[in-house]
Amino acid sequence: MPELQWKEDLELGVARMDATHREFVERYNALAGAGPDDFAARLDEFAAHTEAHFAQENRWMEAVGFPGCHRGEHDRVLAVVNDIRKRVAGGDLFLGRRLVEELPAWFANHTSGMDAALAFHLQSIGFDVEREAFVAREDGSCGPQGGGCGCATLSAAPEPAA
Repeated sequence: MPELQWKEDLELGVARMDATHREFVERYNALAGAGPDDFAARLDEFAAHTEAHFAQENRWMEAVGFPGCHRGEHDRVLAVVNDIRKRVAGGDLFLGRRLVEELPAWFANHTSGMDAALAFHLQSIGFDVEREAFVAREDGSCGPQGGGCGCATLSAAPEPAA
C-alpha cells in the first residue's frame, strides 16, 4: 500500500492546521499499513480524526464567512469514508483498500487548493485559529471589515473558569 509522506509543500503556515494535517498523514499511514485483522480499527481511527479535522476547519470557515464549497467537499469525503466503514465492518476490504489508494492524491490536491486558500484567508483577515476569534490590529480594528467588536487579543487570554 502507498505511504503518504509529509513534505514541506504541505505546510500552509497556520500551525494548528499544519499539525492537524500531519496527524492526517500519520492516521493515513497507520491505515495504509494495516493488515486484514486491524484494518477496520485503523479505518475507524482515521474516520474519527477526519471528522474532527473537518469539523475544525468548518468552524473556522463559518466564523469568517468562507465559501461553502470547501465544506461541501468535506461532507462528500466523510460520506464516502462512512459508507466504506460500513462495508469494511461487513467484511468487504476491497473498497477500503481502494480508498487508501485514492487518498494521497485527494489530500495533496485538497491541501494545495482549498486548504491553502483557507489558510491564506484566515491569515489575511487576522483570524486566530487557536482562539477561533479575530485578533485586534494595532489600530483596534479586527475581522474582515474591522470595527473592533469581537476581537481577541493575544496578550490577554481569559482565565479558565474554576
